[in-house]
Amino acid sequence: MERIVLGDAEIIRVVEWQGPFAPAQAIVPGLAATAWKENEDWLAPDHWDPSTDSYVAALQTWVIRHKGRTVLVDTGVGNGRERPHTPQFHQRQGDFPARLAAAGVRPEEVDVVVNTHLHADHVGWNTVDRDGAWVPAFPNAVYLMPAADHAALAADAADGAPLPAAGTEAERGRREDRRLMYADSILPVERAGQAVLWEDTHRIDDGLTLETAPGHSPGSSVLRLASHGERAVFVGDLLHSPVQLLHPSSNSCFCEDPAQAAASRLRVLERASDERELVIPAHFGGSGAAEVRRTGSGFAVSRWAA
Repeated sequence: MERIVLGDAEIIRVVEWQGPFAPAQAIVPGLAATAWKENEDWLAPDHWDPSTDSYVAALQTWVIRHKGRTVLVDTGVGNGRERPHTPQFHQRQGDFPARLAAAGVRPEEVDVVVNTHLHADHVGWNTVDRDGAWVPAFPNAVYLMPAADHAALAADAADGAPLPAAGTEAERGRREDRRLMYADSILPVERAGQAVLWEDTHRIDDGLTLETAPGHSPGSSVLRLASHGERAVFVGDLLHSPVQLLHPSSNSCFCEDPAQAAASRLRVLERASDERELVIPAHFGGSGAAEVRRTGSGFAVSRWAA
């Protein structure tokens, strides 16, 4: 398992799946193909496959051990989920529980689950199927969920809430998948009394703090870690690919409010550069994390995590 130590904190990456995901320009539609090709020497093979022009993604959970707590940051896609309009996530079957166990994490020992935002690839292992019912995968954990994301999901999933008459078939399909996600990955945690909905900021302990960074979703958030002068920021989907460091105004196709997402990305990266925070996105391959520095109108990797 890949392991990073910052101060008193231990960070372990547990990968659910990694590989080519979709055409690069479909993931970051505002960037020309040349943006990938001109940076092939460091984007390939961990972040881009030049032979197929495919964006390479990792679905992963970050485990933090800090102050006697075990914290999970995002929980991937999960097994056996009905996602008929998202083929990459539909009825997946993988060995994530075994990988988590190999990292020394037992479900009953997890204290906190952080969902940086409530998209399907960040909440899937919130729950497991037990005797035909979805139940929390981590029975003793508090699940921290952004209130703004929860409100939007709950409105979509409310009994009788209509699908939009307008909009493309794909948009209607995404709404259906969101309803299914709420039912199998969010609602069971609420019913178990383990969900905590938070706004603005939320302090886990004196070194771990959640802050909103909206745009990718209404409640999209970052988790900041500080320990003995060393810092990291878990940025969720503010970044899908490191090519966005060079062009921080470029959003992924999944950003729900593009202008707000770009503003949040720039603000978080500026602070990370100024304070030498290790930037830890949800989907980077390779080492998964990097220190960044300002360069021109964007940023560059100054050091990949060891």
